Amino acid sequence: MKIAIIGAGAIGGYLGAKLALAGEEVTFLVRGANLQAIASSGIKVIHADGSEQVAHRVRATNDYRAAGVHDVVVLAMKAHQLGAVADEVPLLCGPETVIVPMQNGIPYWYFHKLKGPFEGRTLQSVDPDGRIGRAIGADHVLGCVVYVASELVAPGVVRHIEGDRFPLGELDGSSSERAQRVSDAFGRAGFKAPLLADIRSEIWLKLWGNLVFNPVSALTRATLEGIARFAPTRELAAFMMSEAQQVAAKLGVTFRVSIDKRIAGAEKVGAHKTSMLQDIEAGREPEIEALVGSVVELARLTETPTPHIDAVYALTRLLGRSIVAPA
Repeated sequence: MKIAIIGAGAIGGYLGAKLALAGEEVTFLVRGANLQAIASSGIKVIHADGSEQVAHRVRATNDYRAAGVHDVVVLAMKAHQLGAVADEVPLLCGPETVIVPMQNGIPYWYFHKLKGPFEGRTLQSVDPDGRIGRAIGADHVLGCVVYVASELVAPGVVRHIEGDRFPLGELDGSSSERAQRVSDAFGRAGFKAPLLADIRSEIWLKLWGNLVFNPVSALTRATLEGIARFAPTRELAAFMMSEAQQVAAKLGVTFRVSIDKRIAGAEKVGAHKTSMLQDIEAGREPEIEALVGSVVELARLTETPTPHIDAVYALTRLLGRSIVAPA
């Protein structure tokens, strides 16, 4: 398959390298040092066991038009970075192209083909003017949840830490040949990519942790273990998760694990810094709206009180504002 991956960071770089090593025709849409490194030397993967592989047979370019049409386009950037490339994504697409967004949080396409009073609604928190939805048509989209931890350690070099799952699902819950083709390609590359009938419930399960641990860690500079083992923040996590669960329930979402089990799972990860904390420490704009603001918006739509989430959201937005525009 011809697979375009926009972004060659921690997730995109690792996914693309493994797909290329499995024989897929991979093109990275990248810029700067990453573009130079991949174009000249390919992309290197450092596996969790310390072994290394280099995918030499990959393309790297920043010219979307020259890259041409692909079978699959993977959007491997953070949610707040999606708007910057949205208008160029169609240049990679033909009528049958499948688009696989890999952003955490509530996606811009959430209400597409979702039966109910909000069907077709645009989420202002993640797509304020609807431009992303207009540019990247949701009919092309195959839902995806990322359960992989990796890091970009140098231009063109990614280190895999843990995880190998990319659950996939059509937005209307149907089975399709295109979804099976993508799942099979991921499988050949060594990933587990089961097809789910309810991809939104899986999105919420991943979001459940990100909603809490990302902003709380950014505000406190604590690791997952630290948040879970400190009684007041553990209690705050439980309150926030309970509020989110009530919002999700009004949208037909069910959780297959309990709040206590989800918090315990985060605690077991240990002294891990969340991506939002890493962004704050590096002076980068944090990913707030897709992870927290979207839940606040959905709470308003469903008329669900979320006082704890609202408070954390307000504090995190102020923190993010100080990073983007220091006083």
